[in-house]
Order: sequence, then C-alpha cells, then structure tokens
Amino acid sequence: MTQGNQRKRSITILGSTGSIGTQALDIINRHPDLFEVYALVANRNSDLLISQARAFSPAVVVIADESCYLEVKDALKDLPIHVWTGKDSITGVAASQEADIVLTAMVGFAGLEPTIAAIKAGRTIALANKETLVVAGEMITAMASQYNACIIPVDSEHSAIFQCLVGESCNKISKLILTASGGPFIDIPASELKNVRPEQALKHPNWKMGNKVTIDSASLMNKGFEMIEARWLFDVNPSDIEVFIHRQSIIHSMVAFEDGSLKAQLGLPDMRVPIAYALSFPYRKPTGVQAPSIQAMSSLSFEAPRTEDFPNLSLAYRSIEAGGVAPCILNAANEIAVERFLNHEIGFMDISHLIETMLNKYSSNCANPLSLDDLISLNKDVRHSASLWLKH
Repeated sequence: MTQGNQRKRSITILGSTGSIGTQALDIINRHPDLFEVYALVANRNSDLLISQARAFSPAVVVIADESCYLEVKDALKDLPIHVWTGKDSITGVAASQEADIVLTAMVGFAGLEPTIAAIKAGRTIALANKETLVVAGEMITAMASQYNACIIPVDSEHSAIFQCLVGESCNKISKLILTASGGPFIDIPASELKNVRPEQALKHPNWKMGNKVTIDSASLMNKGFEMIEARWLFDVNPSDIEVFIHRQSIIHSMVAFEDGSLKAQLGLPDMRVPIAYALSFPYRKPTGVQAPSIQAMSSLSFEAPRTEDFPNLSLAYRSIEAGGVAPCILNAANEIAVERFLNHEIGFMDISHLIETMLNKYSSNCANPLSLDDLISLNKDVRHSASLWLKH
C-alpha cells in the first residue's frame, strides 16, 4: 500500500491530447507511485500522442484517425506498446479489465459509445464528457447501476457538488446551485452579440479549455449541459437546479439541504483539482494548485444569467423537460452550430436559432423509446439537417 492507503491505480485516458487529458497526465506525472497509464486514446493529434506515449509508456495507444495510424506505429516501433486505430479499438480499450479507472475526456457524441463500453465492463468512470449524460442520461445511469460501475464527475461544477455530498447520503437535497463565469460576453449588450467573432469567443476570462467547450461557455450552452448532467448524476428535478453567474469562478457549485444549510466547494479555476479528486477518490493528493487566498474571496458576486440574450440555457431546460431524445437533438444541433460558427459560416446568435429550429423540427421524435441505435440514428439525422441550415 502507498501513502494514504491508496493502492496504485491504472488509468485509461480517452482523449489524452485534449485539455482534460493533458492535465490528467500532469497529475499522473506528479504521483508515479499512485498512478500508471494503461492506455492513451487520441483523435488525430499524432505528434502529441507519440510524445505522451514515450513519456508514460502505456501498454496501448489508440489513434482514432486511421490516416495517422502508420505514423504513430512507426514512431513507437522501438517500444513495447500496442498501437491500434479505429472506433472498435477505442471501445475495446475502454472496456479493458486492465484499467482501474477510465477517464472519458473525448469531446462530443463520440464519447458516448466508449463510455457505455467502460460501464458494461464495470469500470470506474471519471466522467469529463458532458455529452454522455446530456444525450443518454437515463440510459447511462441505469447501466451504471446494472453493471455496478461507479461514475465520478470531473467537471468542476459536478465535482463540487459531488464533494459537497460526501457523507450526506442520508440527507435530502433541496436545491443544487451551479455557478457560471459568464464567459467573455457577460457585459456585452445584446445588440452587439450578433457581431462577435470566433476569436473573441475563444478568449475565456478564467478557464483554459478546448475550443468547443469554450464556445459553449460563451453561449451558456455549457451551463445548460451541466444542468442536464446534474439532473442525472444527482437524481434531482431540473426545477431544483439553479444557475447563477459567479464571475470570480471561486465557488464551483453549491448544495442546499432541507435543514437550511448550504454547502459550497471553493478553489481556484484549475481543472487539475477535480481531475485529481476523481482519480484519487476518496483521497486528496497534491496537485500543484494553491487554495484561494482570503483576499481573493473578499468580494464574491452572484447574478442571474441573461437568458433573453443567451437563450441556450433556456433551450437546455426545455429539452430536459420534454424528455426522451430531446437532449440528443439539442446536443447534435449544438455540435454542428459551434462547428459552423468557428468556421465563420454562421454568427454567434445564429447558434441558438439553429438549435431551436432543430428542436422544433424533430420534436415529434421526443417520445420515441430510447436505445443506443435510436440515438446514433437521430444524432446523424440532426447533424445533417443542422449542417444544411440557412439563416433567414
């Protein structure tokens, strides 16, 4: 046994070259006595994947983009590392019994099937892929119970709630409060939002994140997704989840209990803290991040979100209240809308217009029975329609 009675844990990282993946490897590098890497999975960033493989010597690396396979395989041929490629390889490594924890940090709908494979294998899931619970929350939570797979949230907001609930299993939650930085456009008048450019939206005031998540933060869709995640992770009604703008990003979320108590988790805006907590749970280990100073907490502020100017949050509430596959429609439309905005094909305010159009178009599907095949088919259809959408 090692320090704190934590045995060494083997980690698979799905999305190792992204923001969450690279920060997870930083934590692992700080604690070689506590963690080892079993597998690294990346989409197409072959150069960084090769560098990571050489640094951490995993048993397996998977490059999703098959056109990069020979490059990665040749670069690692002198090492005893299995190099695989393709979708089936990703789901296969996610289900491997060799890893104690699977960190699911792939972006978008692509993270759903590997997460399901890991759950069916009974792995502990460190969940950083928002879309898994947004698209299939009811299915995922039922599967986790069926296969005895533990899900530990990595998102800072859900990690905060998770931490506030440790030791509170016998106590009733009355409300969850999610905090949001507000993104780069919190003070921009509604009349100017239609003119903002992708490069402006990518300048987050507090957090360093990937492009897709950063745009979602700017549009408040990120907070809508987190509300849906929280509904499934903590088994609460959407009406019992509130969102407040907290510009300082010190309080990451709060839990209100029926006795009038309010618990909050505080910390500087650094994802290494929730990542380390998920990998080490229930232990806390050094992360290289300092606790916020008292001075930093002397003027914390909270305000209601401007949902009339940032309608994506309201669209998220609408979709979870509709139930069924409505959140899948929401997610698919948003993925394409963000992609098109980043490509300068549509404006910032068009993101919500596109999403609402897709929700209206496919609303008759909301009562359909849920299955993975249903979700895959619907996701494909909505993405196709969204890619053809023309603003009027």
